[in-house]
Amino acid sequence: MALYPNLILDALKNVRYPGTGKDIVSAGMVEDDLRIDGNKVTFSLVFEKPNDPFIKSVVKAAETAILTYVGEEVEIKGNISVKAKQLARPEPAKLLPQVKNIIAISSGKGGVGKSTVSANLAVALAKMGYKVGLLDADIFGPSVPKMFDVEEVRPFLENIDGRDLIIPAEKYGVKLLSIGFFVDKDNAVLWRGGMASNALKQLIADAHWGELDYFLLDLPPGTSDIHLTLVQTLAITGAIVVSTPQEVALADARKGIDMFVGEKVNVPVLGLVENMAWFTPAELPQNKYYIFGKEGAKRLSEEMKVPLLGQIPIVQSICEGGDKGAPVALDENSMTGQAFIHLAESVVEQVHLRNEKQAPTKRVEVK
Repeated sequence: MALYPNLILDALKNVRYPGTGKDIVSAGMVEDDLRIDGNKVTFSLVFEKPNDPFIKSVVKAAETAILTYVGEEVEIKGNISVKAKQLARPEPAKLLPQVKNIIAISSGKGGVGKSTVSANLAVALAKMGYKVGLLDADIFGPSVPKMFDVEEVRPFLENIDGRDLIIPAEKYGVKLLSIGFFVDKDNAVLWRGGMASNALKQLIADAHWGELDYFLLDLPPGTSDIHLTLVQTLAITGAIVVSTPQEVALADARKGIDMFVGEKVNVPVLGLVENMAWFTPAELPQNKYYIFGKEGAKRLSEEMKVPLLGQIPIVQSICEGGDKGAPVALDENSMTGQAFIHLAESVVEQVHLRNEKQAPTKRVEVK
């Protein structure tokens, strides 16, 4: 006897789902993965929930229908797979509904310590009692796994409200996700722009971030299509631009600010962070050596009329903390720990001011 798909589907139309009374073919419960190999037939049935109470009875009814209406020689028992319906990804405007503020942290060029600032700002905000998430959006140079000593972590999927979502790692009170969790840390990521953007969308939209006061995005350096992807995907509260005091870095920081405030992006800049503002040796904590220039970012903030959120000095402990996976902001009594706490306070203040401006004004009726 020759078997063909329509013969199987016609038999399955005699099976009704008890919950609705519709036949399982019309209800769209038969997946389009039907395969016929001689007398062996395999396919999947899709249910709304993984714990649907009618799963066993419907599978049994489907087997019986095929044996009755097609023929007893069909090998069908044990060949019907069961799947839970995967809900569609929410529209961009509805993404991360439990996240209050989304902060993009950017730099005009690489090597200015953007990821160090991102990691320590996240830790400082968490120490202040806020719920914080940090996404390492630097697809081609992920460093967050190293900075938090979670390089060996492999996030898992969990079915939440009908969707399989990535569960972020968590350390020091910060929820973390990075492409570094999913690739070999010793190999370069060789992806075209579209692949990188899609991977980033998945880390945002297909992850269970939950309730957050602050969601920090550690962006790649420069200006690229990844930046545009994020703006099109998320309602970003504001951007922070990181720079060193030297002129070559400031020139790129100026371009970064211009990108955010331009028409294509149109994201408010919360302020500038001057990293490596000065060098202070551990044995001479009162001394400041301006090895990259003095207050360049401060002058740029005045020129471009954006706040200077903080100045972070160079001390050996910053490098050591990043390499050991223990951000210096964990020690709020240290010089750098205090600098990052001050930065976090400035960010909270600017976000509050920005949200106040965005809040709708109440109309007062005059009687």
